[in-house]
Amino acid sequence: MRKLFFLGLMAAGWFVAHAQQPIYLDETCPMEQRIDDALRRMTLDEKIAVIHAQSKFSSAGVKRLGFPDFWTDDGPHGVRPDVLWDEWEQAGQTNDSCVAFPALTCLAATFNPQMSRLYGESLGEEALYRGKDMILGPGVNIYRTPLNGRNFEYMGEDPYLASRMVVPYIQGLQSKGIAACVKHYALNNDENNRHQVNVVIDDRTLHEIYLPAFKAAVTEAGTWGIMGAYNLYRDQHNCHNDIMLNQILKRDWRYDGVVVSDWGGAHDTDEAIRNGLDMEFGTWTDGLTMGKTNAYDLYHLAAAYKQRIQEGKVTEKELNDKVRRVLRLFFRTTMNRGRGYGFLCSEAHYAAARQIAEDGIVLLQNKGSLLPLQLTGKRRVLVVGENAIKMMTVGGGSSSLKVQREVLPLDALASRLAALGITCDYARGYVGDTVQSYNGVTVGRSIAENRPASVLIAEAVEKAREADYVIVFGGLNKSDFQDCEGHDRKEYGLPYGQDELMRQLAAVNPRLVFVNISGNAVAMPWADKVPAILQGWFIGSVSGEALASVLLGDANPSGKLPFTWPATLNDVPAHRLNAYPGVWRADHQIIDEEYKEGLYLGYRGVDQFKTRPLFAFGHGLSYTTFRLGKVTADKSVINPSEPITFTVNVTNTGQRAGAEVVQLYISDLKSSLPRPKKELKGFSKVYLQPGESRDVSITIGSDALSYYDDTKGQWVCEPGVFEALVGNSSGNLTTKVRFTVR
Repeated sequence: MRKLFFLGLMAAGWFVAHAQQPIYLDETCPMEQRIDDALRRMTLDEKIAVIHAQSKFSSAGVKRLGFPDFWTDDGPHGVRPDVLWDEWEQAGQTNDSCVAFPALTCLAATFNPQMSRLYGESLGEEALYRGKDMILGPGVNIYRTPLNGRNFEYMGEDPYLASRMVVPYIQGLQSKGIAACVKHYALNNDENNRHQVNVVIDDRTLHEIYLPAFKAAVTEAGTWGIMGAYNLYRDQHNCHNDIMLNQILKRDWRYDGVVVSDWGGAHDTDEAIRNGLDMEFGTWTDGLTMGKTNAYDLYHLAAAYKQRIQEGKVTEKELNDKVRRVLRLFFRTTMNRGRGYGFLCSEAHYAAARQIAEDGIVLLQNKGSLLPLQLTGKRRVLVVGENAIKMMTVGGGSSSLKVQREVLPLDALASRLAALGITCDYARGYVGDTVQSYNGVTVGRSIAENRPASVLIAEAVEKAREADYVIVFGGLNKSDFQDCEGHDRKEYGLPYGQDELMRQLAAVNPRLVFVNISGNAVAMPWADKVPAILQGWFIGSVSGEALASVLLGDANPSGKLPFTWPATLNDVPAHRLNAYPGVWRADHQIIDEEYKEGLYLGYRGVDQFKTRPLFAFGHGLSYTTFRLGKVTADKSVINPSEPITFTVNVTNTGQRAGAEVVQLYISDLKSSLPRPKKELKGFSKVYLQPGESRDVSITIGSDALSYYDDTKGQWVCEPGVFEALVGNSSGNLTTKVRFTVR
């Protein structure tokens, strides 16, 4: 009885304490009330502390009030390994290996929002297990030139595609209580001199091409974080840019989340206070230089801000708005008691990575149906190329990972072929980057090679003469001046003498397959001599397994290119018009880069300048064939506010199950303002068994028919005649129907 009595007293005390707890701790209260209550209780020092970093990847909570510290992580493709408190060096932990998911170019190539949701949920579970609160991703900057070293982190050239793919990623990630931080807002299309580039662009191009994916992330997905870009717009850095942050993001889009600076992206205290930056993080210990003591106090939003308030130069108005946003972030993440514990390196995550990879690999060319490999009666397959044995999860800048495992293409193929009694031979073919580690992570096996290029090519050619099939794994890697943060590519052509290797191999063996590993298009002057070309992307932990699965026919490729693949660099509008990489000002402090091509980049530029790409935007073949019927519309005349639905029948006319992506483009036949000939406004991926037919319907609204009128500062759906064009790539639109907007 005594025990029960004391238990009763304890319970009663708990209920009294619980009833008297501050509102901010009561999860049953509306969030905004909790924010108000917590804000009133915070001191000036506590407010200043939560809006800037306290370590490389964390910012302070409010210990006195019970708010935990807040941890970010560079992980658009996987949760990055932990580093030391103040340095980039690895912390040396043994439990921070992860699953590497495919790079976002591959995700975009799936044209499948379900894969994007799966991606976000899986990544969120890994982040939860690792104790992270915000993933610094996804990236949605537009693919303007194939020389951009960071294109592999983004979702292609088309604003509609990027918008549809980013929303479920964010929703999936945030469903786990992990904040997304969509980056890099905005116009971040250069890596060389990225702190000095001032983008000169007209308002219409800005709103129609470069902002829609960010807008969708805010207004549809409700992202909790946005990262400012390094570059400038209208002579203000985008981490504290009045137009970008105060006017467009927070006023027009009513964004209620936080704006996070890219690391070291803040440059001016007064602009950081006034122009919308909420949380400042840094590259060096103080965000500006190296080697300072008490370095985090030297941030623009730290001691300098506090001093301005104490001296009466600024009020706490802007500070309270920043803190209110940070508190909202806390309640969504660290103070969310409903968050789970997550999983790390689970079977489900490897399965998700493989599903996404196989869904995004693109079959670019398949003359004579060389793929999938027909192995009956075959004895020897030759694998050539450094990229068959090189880890691609390591390097590339801030997206570099420490994976639990990465199955390499040579290993996966050799294992599969050995089970069939077929010899898998290997020849190096070329030497690229033989660095054995990056940022404290080793590449696994040694890839050192001292033989000259002529010897390597001769060896590959000699072995190719006797092989039943030759599979070359080439392309780019994640070294400087290739697909890598901080540097742009120096040329469009393949590096390391790969063109000569391909020419000589094609001369001795017609059963030749080229697997391009990259996040970018590359020149292929030998494409007409190589029957099969596969775009293999950077696809993470399961790269070898997924590529082997496609090459051997276990998986039927269904990916589509999320960017136009130009034949030459001069076919890229930004290069054709000498609008890249910009011009230094006289003081050599700022580069002005004018986007002279305006709306006409990618497939829009193909139509405008009448060029012929090597492979069109949206292109991707299959091991089966499909037939699209005639498209119909449910209305022939609509009001601007009415939706309209287009339907087309799709039939799998081949012998294998597979998937086709129905793509809907809209053409405004007569507009007051110049418009691209066509623009992607809908797509749907349909899976069909051999002989199966299905009607596919795509509904659009007035937003798909509108253009941004920069003289009015608003979107306009103009009356007139439009055309809906339907096909399976921007270069293969086989059926169309007209309709009128009143």
